[in-house]
Order: sequence, then structure tokens, then C-alpha cells
Amino acid sequence: MNPALDVIEATLKESDLEYAFHEGSDGAPSGVVVAVPGERRLITNTIFTVGDHTVRVEAFICRKPDEDFEKVYRYLLRRNRRLFGLAYTLDNLGDIYLIGRIALESVSPDVIDGILGQVVQAVEADFNMLLELGFHSSIQKEWEWRVKRGESLKNLKAFEHLIDDGDDD
Repeated sequence: MNPALDVIEATLKESDLEYAFHEGSDGAPSGVVVAVPGERRLITNTIFTVGDHTVRVEAFICRKPDEDFEKVYRYLLRRNRRLFGLAYTLDNLGDIYLIGRIALESVSPDVIDGILGQVVQAVEADFNMLLELGFHSSIQKEWEWRVKRGESLKNLKAFEHLIDDGDDD
């Protein structure tokens, strides 16, 4: 295989993380897709793609916000100031990702572990806020729909403060 890919795989095995190889244009493995577990977002798929000079890191965070784009983007730009080795970005559809690059000569178990830790830290700190800012109307509608049907609100409890119960007395 490839020395950088070998280090990444060994680190993932050591951390007991689920992963799968993805193929490059030549059909040979060019990277790894890792299922990074969390609490606020249960799984964040993170891709390490090995190039000629760098390893590209990419983690899908959430789809394009439905509303309040400016607030979401301002939040992301401010958050970028405090991230290490990664930064928030948008794809051509407006979906939100964390991305980064690691020089091939810098790939080590500590660096890979640090990047994965930064993915977890960023997602745990930011995921609910991104949903709150960019999807609050959808969250409110989902809450109302579940209440009417008697469905569980367990995974929406973090957003309970967004719900107007209509009791203004």
C-alpha cells in the first residue's frame, strides 16, 4: 500500500474505529472513510484521502441550512478562528464540511489522532448550534408533528427552548 495509508489504518485500528478503504481513479486504495462516533451527532463520516504531497481530511457536518444563512456562516467563520488543523467550508450545494490537509511527511499516529479529536470536538461543540440557527423552523414543525402523533421527543429535547408552547399568560 502506501506508508501514509498504513499509518492511518494502524491508528484507526488502535482507536478501534470503524473504517473502509475508498479507491482512487486508478482502482488502488487512495484513502479511508472513518465512522467517528459522537453524542450530539452519532456518527460523523470523515474521509482521509492520500495524495502525492498531502492527506486531505473531509468530514460532512450537515446539509445546507434552510434559513438564516448569514447567521450560520458568521458562526462558522468565527469558529474557524478556534479550530486546529481543520476549517469549516461549504460545497457547491451549500452543505457544511470540515476540511484540512496534512503534509505526507507529517502523518503520524499522534497527528491522525489529533485531527480525529478535533473533528469530535468541533461536532460536539457546534452541531446543535448549526441546527438551531439554520433549521429552527423545521425543528419546530417536527416537534409539533411528534406531539400531535404522540411520538417520542427524545432526540429533540436539546431544542426544547425553541418551542413556543403558546402560554403567554
